[in-house]
Amino acid sequence: MERAQKGPLSGVVVLELAHVMAGPTCGRMLADMGADVIKVERLPGGDDTRRDIVPGEPRTEGEDSFAFMMMNRNKRGIALDLKSASGKAALLKMLEKADVLVENYRHDTMEKLGLSYETLHERFPRLVYCAVSGFGRSGPYATRGGFDLVAQGMSGIMSYTGEGHGRPPVKAGAPVTDITAGILATMGVCAALVSRAQTGRGQLVDTSLFEAGITFSYWHSAIAFATGDSPGALGSRHPLSAPYQAFATKDGWINIGGANQANWRRLVEAMGASELAEDPRFATPTDRLTHVDALDEALTAHFITRTRDEWLDILEKAGVPAGPILSVREMHQDPQAIARDMIVPCEHSRHGSVNTIGLPVKFSETPGSIDRGAPIYGEHTREILKTFGYDDAEIDAMANEGAIGIAP
Repeated sequence: MERAQKGPLSGVVVLELAHVMAGPTCGRMLADMGADVIKVERLPGGDDTRRDIVPGEPRTEGEDSFAFMMMNRNKRGIALDLKSASGKAALLKMLEKADVLVENYRHDTMEKLGLSYETLHERFPRLVYCAVSGFGRSGPYATRGGFDLVAQGMSGIMSYTGEGHGRPPVKAGAPVTDITAGILATMGVCAALVSRAQTGRGQLVDTSLFEAGITFSYWHSAIAFATGDSPGALGSRHPLSAPYQAFATKDGWINIGGANQANWRRLVEAMGASELAEDPRFATPTDRLTHVDALDEALTAHFITRTRDEWLDILEKAGVPAGPILSVREMHQDPQAIARDMIVPCEHSRHGSVNTIGLPVKFSETPGSIDRGAPIYGEHTREILKTFGYDDAEIDAMANEGAIGIAP
């Protein structure tokens, strides 16, 4: 099936041997940018995310969950038993034409299958092999399995997220290490493809949830390097700027970005609180951080006198960075999200039109596109195998021996 548009990665063939989130995030982003991403799912069962039905979701067991459809749109799907001789042979035949392999299995799974980077690099030297794991392929934790919650804790995120001293640790609401590891993997794959264009050789791209979590600590690590102390949780506050946090209004919450002296002056003038600019406790950025509790109290006394929308109108006219705290459903309906094609429909072969999140990177000459829903389990098995030279009789024989799965 031809893609509707030619994205910047058009012509790149990717085999995704990945499940749940980190690896599929990488595959999804590569697919959105035009690559032909073939999701290779294990037989039997496939990706566990297919069965992640949340309470209240209008899906039944055996159907594809919204979670699976979100992570795997724009991909073609094939079901292979890589433990069978013919299933593994099919994968190797596909690798002859593939540019990239993405996997996020436990550390020794691919080696046990005879598909380690070292083995495949020797046979397919142009192949870019991307491994996403909990802790990376080296170091004392290389053999550990990884989950977003564990990575958030070990990377420091849960020590500076939450309401403050004495409160329970809090993880970021989104699986930030899973998603960011997938984004880092995408960046690494694109860089490796550029390198291959120059050298003719592929390479190993190795990243992890742990490293993705550490990446979020730029400011907090800077503070720790400078002071020798680990910064703690600050709620919505910023460790280096004030006021830079959420404030309650008469009917909701808004975020205020008074992150420098010019914005601070604009803020207090727009609020009709010029006296705060003359208060010695709030004179400089350092003063405001030192007296942040008093600053919070003084500003809140003003913010609770008007509604959220009243304040947003006032602050926008004054040029003060501010925004509402939206629910996910409100975000879906936000005109900027819609204008930037971040909420888009795509056609699923079983469920028809379903909404999904758009591509967050726009290209002027080679736009990405979302033109295919996530594959039903084994949906494209026959189509894909034919692409790589198999005929119907060979495919039927593989199906009969249980080496492949084909959707009805």
